[in-house]
Amino acid sequence: MTLDRLSINQMTVRQLSLPELAGACRRLGIGSVGLWREPVQAYGVEATAKLVRDAGLTVTSLCRGGFLTATDPRRRARALADNRAAIDEAATLGTDTLVLVAGGLPPDSRDLAAARERVADALEVLAPRAGERGVRLAIEPLHPMYAADRCVVSTLTQALGLAERFPASQVGVVVDTYHIWWDDSAPAAVARAGERGRIHAFQLADWTTPLPEGVLNGRGQLGDGAVDLRGWRSRVDAAGFTGAIEVELFNEGLWARDGREVLEETAGRYVEHVL
Repeated sequence: MTLDRLSINQMTVRQLSLPELAGACRRLGIGSVGLWREPVQAYGVEATAKLVRDAGLTVTSLCRGGFLTATDPRRRARALADNRAAIDEAATLGTDTLVLVAGGLPPDSRDLAAARERVADALEVLAPRAGERGVRLAIEPLHPMYAADRCVVSTLTQALGLAERFPASQVGVVVDTYHIWWDDSAPAAVARAGERGRIHAFQLADWTTPLPEGVLNGRGQLGDGAVDLRGWRSRVDAAGFTGAIEVELFNEGLWARDGREVLEETAGRYVEHVL
């Protein structure tokens, strides 16, 4: 199997410990992983960095920073401090990409535009710090169903509008098929992002229905849903992106199974439906 560009996001097989994930990837010939802050912190940032180095793995991204829309000064200060810590963690892990989820509407607010501007204000503070540490902030637009409580940035065009206020070496975007597959303006935004060096991460998940209660853990296994995964890979490749292709699945059914089996299945689905 041609797995050179495949990266497995840790949440796809969250039932595996970090050592188990590293060992399983090594056995399957998967050379890259995307990590999440909470399990990394629990294991230890320095210990995780050593673990992945010793396993010969590349960390393609760290999830996640962001949640930058608060109006309360104390909450805003805490968010900025947490994102500074996330930048430092990314640098320690050896990844140049920190994924940002903007955050939802503050309590008692319905002003999406103002919330997005607060994200831009926060990036003014964080982008130079990221640049100093060799880390790129990658803004991930989420499907509009998440706009109220998780992410006021719903389209790739909106994400680019924020990113383009800053150097491409500091701020770019995430192209995630789960969140943008439905948007007929997204292909042009992918081309624009690629032309300007703004595609900092490319993530795959399929869209399956019916969505589960709570929605969040409804990302489908590759090939199980409506997304033209190979078409999106071709589109992103045509935009000049040559980096890792990261599979990030939040799926209760997959988490209930043996993680090594899920990992092997995911690699096979990647070859079948993406390449």
